[in-house]
Amino acid sequence: MKFELNAKDPQSKARAGKLTTDHGVIETPIFMPVGTVGTVKGVHQRELKNDINPDIILGNTYHLYLRPQTHVLEKAGGLHKFMNWDRNILTDSGGYQVYSLSANRKIKEEGVKFKSHIDGSYHTFTPENVMEIQRTIGADIIMAFDECTPYPCDYNYAKRSMHMTHRWLDRCINHLEKTPLKYDYNQAFFPIVQGSTYKDLRKQSAEYIANSGAVGNAIGGLSVGEPAEEMYAMTDVVCSILPEEKPRYLMGVGTPINILENIALGVDMFDCVMPTRNARNGMLFTAHGSINIKNLKWAEDFSPIDEMGITFVDTEYSKAYLRHLFTVNELLGKQIATIHNLGFYMWLVREARKHILAGDFNDWKNQMVKQMANRL
Repeated sequence: MKFELNAKDPQSKARAGKLTTDHGVIETPIFMPVGTVGTVKGVHQRELKNDINPDIILGNTYHLYLRPQTHVLEKAGGLHKFMNWDRNILTDSGGYQVYSLSANRKIKEEGVKFKSHIDGSYHTFTPENVMEIQRTIGADIIMAFDECTPYPCDYNYAKRSMHMTHRWLDRCINHLEKTPLKYDYNQAFFPIVQGSTYKDLRKQSAEYIANSGAVGNAIGGLSVGEPAEEMYAMTDVVCSILPEEKPRYLMGVGTPINILENIALGVDMFDCVMPTRNARNGMLFTAHGSINIKNLKWAEDFSPIDEMGITFVDTEYSKAYLRHLFTVNELLGKQIATIHNLGFYMWLVREARKHILAGDFNDWKNQMVKQMANRL
C-alpha cells in the first residue's frame, strides 16, 4: 500500500491524499459505506459502484466469521469474489462487536470468548486467529484485534485495557508475519489507538501505535456515546502524534458534521452505519439539514427528494412519494433513502477534498456545519 499527501489546508489540519492498493486508488478524505455481512444493506453492487461510487467499502470480521463462515469465503476466492466487488475492502477485527456483546463475552489476556448472537454457540477470538480470519476474508486493509472500551469508562480499566490492546497488537504483528497471503494481492495492516477519553492514555497509545511502524493507523474507542467535544479533543491529541505521512482512520464516525470536524483535525478515513441505518428509519441527510421523511409536512410536497441531484433517486422521486413508501412500509422507500444518504456522504467527503485542494476548506466547512445542523 502506498500513501501520498496531495495538499494541506492552510487554516486547519485537513489533508487530501491518495492511497493506492492492489484493488485501486482511494482518494482521501474518504467515507467507507458499511457492508457488514458482505452487502451494503439494501443496495445492489451495481448501484453502489455506478451511483454511490465509493473507492472502498467495509466488511465485518465478526459477522462474516459467523455467516457465511470463512471456509465458504475461502472457497469463493475471498470476499471480493464472493460479493462481486472489484474495488477496495477494509475489514474491522471484531473488537467493536465483542464490545457491543458485553453481556455475552469474557475478556482475558489470551483473547475473548463470546456467545454467537445467532445460535448461542461459543467462540474465541484471539489476536492470532483474527489475523488468520482476516487473511481468509481477504480485505485490502485489515485491522489489529483490540478491546473497545465503553463510555463512560473508569480510568484504571481504560489503562489496563489499553495496555492489553498494545500486547495484542504485538501478537497480531508476530502472527501476521508467519501467516501467508491467501490470494494474489497484498493486505495492509492498521493498528488501533485506544485510551478512552483520557488525554494521557490517548497520548501513550498513539505513541505506541506510531512506533509499531504500520503503513496506516486507526483511532478506535470513540463515537461510543461520549460528547462530540470529547471525541474531537481525543482525535486532536492522537492526530498530533500519529505520523503525518501515513493515513489515519477514525473508526465508526459519524454524523456529517462529525466527519467534517474530524477532517479538520487531520483524519483521512471514516466509516459509520449512520447513513444506512438512519435511511431505513426515514432520516435523510442533505447539505441544508436533515429531513424526517415520515413527518406529515412532506405528504403533499412534490418537489424532488434533493434538488442537488447527487444520485439518480434525488430527482427521480418526490418527497411526497418517498413519505408514502415509508407510510405503507414499502421496501423501496428504505432503498431510495439509503442510496440518497450514501450518495450524500460520498459527495460531502469529495467536496471536502476539493476545498482542501483549493485551500479554502476551513471556511467551507464552517458554513456547511451551520447548514447541516438544521432540521428541515
